[in-house]
Amino acid sequence: MAAREQALVVLLTEERRFAPPDEFRERAHAADAAIYARAQEDPERFWAEWARELDWFEPWREVLEWQPPHAQWFVGGKLNAAHNCLDRHLETARRNKAALVWEGEPGDERVFTYWDLQREVSKFANVLKKLGMGRGDVVAIYLPMIPEAAIAMLACARIGAPHSVVFGGFSADSLRDRINDARAKVLVTADGGFRRGRSVPLKENADRALEDTPSIEWVVVVRRGGGLDVPVSMKPGRDAWYHELVAEASADCPPERMDAEDLLYILYTSGTTGKPKGVVHTTGGYLTQCYATTKLVFDLKEEDCYWCTADVGWVTGHSSSCTARSRTVPPCSCTRARPTGRTAAASGS
Repeated sequence: MAAREQALVVLLTEERRFAPPDEFRERAHAADAAIYARAQEDPERFWAEWARELDWFEPWREVLEWQPPHAQWFVGGKLNAAHNCLDRHLETARRNKAALVWEGEPGDERVFTYWDLQREVSKFANVLKKLGMGRGDVVAIYLPMIPEAAIAMLACARIGAPHSVVFGGFSADSLRDRINDARAKVLVTADGGFRRGRSVPLKENADRALEDTPSIEWVVVVRRGGGLDVPVSMKPGRDAWYHELVAEASADCPPERMDAEDLLYILYTSGTTGKPKGVVHTTGGYLTQCYATTKLVFDLKEEDCYWCTADVGWVTGHSSSCTARSRTVPPCSCTRARPTGRTAAASGS
């Protein structure tokens, strides 16, 4: 027993340091260790410098309004998350660069350039508007890891409709509770998805949840494809196919000018230790933090391809596979790869 405890102590007191190669250090975005001191000496100036690298329709009048326990960042500033993730890149040669590289579990592949992705997002944003959605209206998203998940999230941001992504592996009861708590008006789901070689009937699960969700007015259903064979029931007057709606939509949808403190999305805790709690994320501060940490921690360069295996049902999937694209420009690769074992359920396509 003593030997095992000693081994644990050794692991907990690891003090070795592994210095990066000089070439890596020289090319790093955070090449100067003084960045830590600058952030500590004047946090507001530090974050304001990062925020200025985003596109703002109107500048903020105050970096931070701090009245414990409440904090507001970039007070008075106006911007749009979808514009920062997509539109700003269309003004350069990046418009024809891959923004999203996707591979599904059966091996199907799709690639979207920034130009492609912006058009798809704008089309679905117009679909949501046609369904009556606007600023402040919550959209629930219950999808596998397919491109339409990112498209739906950014489309919501484009029109100012907060979204609430529910992990595609959650049960009908979990979906119902999150829809009701957020009072979502539209649910975006799919006929199904793939997970570890098996088909998952998402629409069937959603239908069970929708038996007790009085706020839902419309259900938009993505046809997964890829050889998927699951039962699908469509309720007239409520359910509509995604591909049919998008086919009739315009790709012209100007982004809403959102306040920095406007709600961007709600993400619920897993509920393992109690009732799930909806954690709200606002626009300006969240976008700034995602951009800065992605650039500094991942040190992404123009020629890189960033692979994200996190499901968008978790905050990492939001921050690192979608919202971080506000300025970092390497394509994000969302693929079918999943390790076996307990973590295997973290993603499905």
